[in-house]
Amino acid sequence: MEVVTSILLGVCLSAACGFRVFVPLLVMSIAAVAGMFTPAEELAWIATWPALIAFGVATVAEILAYYVPWADNVLDSIATPAALVAGAIASASVLGDFSPLLQWTLAIVAGAGTAGAVQAGTVLVRGVSTATTGGVGNAAVSTGENVASIATAVLAFVVPVITFVLVDTGVVIAWRFVRRYRRRKLATR
Repeated sequence: MEVVTSILLGVCLSAACGFRVFVPLLVMSIAAVAGMFTPAEELAWIATWPALIAFGVATVAEILAYYVPWADNVLDSIATPAALVAGAIASASVLGDFSPLLQWTLAIVAGAGTAGAVQAGTVLVRGVSTATTGGVGNAAVSTGENVASIATAVLAFVVPVITFVLVDTGVVIAWRFVRRYRRRKLATR
């Protein structure tokens, strides 16, 4: 059961990286510094005060930047590859009991893949918001992403199985929303 929990925790943290790159890394660092979580040996630097401070500063900067009109869309182009890397690191950090080959294979496939899927969804939602509201609605989208990232990262440590179910449900809802929007857009042409 510990193996399954580690994988679910990694996937949930990776999903949180898809919403915001640095929030889950900050949550992981706080948990590690507080002694609630021990990262994989090669990623032990996550449990240091310098990492905690760096993730804290990066988190604040990232959250604030998403509230700058039109800059949020530009930031998405930078955040997409960064989310993949952060998702892989987040997953690898909780899979330390695995062999390095399995640890990093799972981290890249499940971690980066999940972060990329969630990030793609947020980019689509922000694009729809920009197209339909001229960017005015993007602050609401950013707030939702912030809440989702914080909640997902924190809940991943508390109840990883329930968080995994919630993440899956959210992805399905977002996917249906985007499909409906695309259908309506195509029907009006």
